[in-house]
Amino acid sequence: MLSIKRPISTNCVGIGLRHPHHDYILKNQPQIPWFEVHSENFFCDGGASLNFIKEISKNYPLSLHGVGLSLGSAQKIDKTHLKKLKDLVENTNPFLVSDHISWSNISNQVLNDLLPIPYTKEALDILCDNIDEVQNYLKREILVENPSTYLSFNNSEFAEDDFINAVANKTGCKILLDINNIYVSSQNNNFDAISYLNNINQNIVGEMHLAGHSKSNIDGQIVLIDTHDDYVCDEVWNLYRLSVQKFNVPTLIEWDQDLPEFSELVSEAKKAEDIIANNVKQQAIS
Repeated sequence: MLSIKRPISTNCVGIGLRHPHHDYILKNQPQIPWFEVHSENFFCDGGASLNFIKEISKNYPLSLHGVGLSLGSAQKIDKTHLKKLKDLVENTNPFLVSDHISWSNISNQVLNDLLPIPYTKEALDILCDNIDEVQNYLKREILVENPSTYLSFNNSEFAEDDFINAVANKTGCKILLDINNIYVSSQNNNFDAISYLNNINQNIVGEMHLAGHSKSNIDGQIVLIDTHDDYVCDEVWNLYRLSVQKFNVPTLIEWDQDLPEFSELVSEAKKAEDIIANNVKQQAIS
């Protein structure tokens, strides 16, 4: 197996690489510390897509971020999907592999969304069993991302931050801490985002995500939607400033819809880099 290419710095800022920017990256090879791609976009047996991702993985550290494992589903893991993920991992040697705390598979049907799970002991056991199966099959640690939520379950037995701590402690996986998701969920479900951050165990976070969201008026109530189609808002940047004081891990700028020019993504990454640099400076002074 080839050695895994890793970013030079643990707290550097990468960019989500989406199809409209593929040609630009190949032609210009910009100085980006690392890229993330969506795993399922490259579940092919050959052709241009697989050739592209193999070429990118030669020149850049790569993270695979999936949306289809359905880790929270009682239906268990789809073995075909898992085999395709393992093949992609072996072809690209990513330094991180991640998916979501959610479910999307039921009765052998795949729903086109990342659906929430109740924070109960039963759901915790199902999720952890599925994470264990994936990690054992891939023979490597994975990361799981905290969800963006728009409702809460009456039968939940844990707060979300406690549930996430329990998942990592029980499986040995790491958490992909999406700062925008924390903010979106806190606004929709009326909890304190700073307390949430403070309660997440420092040693379980392996990566952070930053993204934009949108607002929707639903029956007279403003709901934040995790659409990944805009710039990171000021409130999320403020949460990120607190996050980098606690977590020394890679950060990703995630933008999936209404993509701007690649230079705009670089500018967003530069904002995150400046926040990291300022934190390092403040720590040195103190």
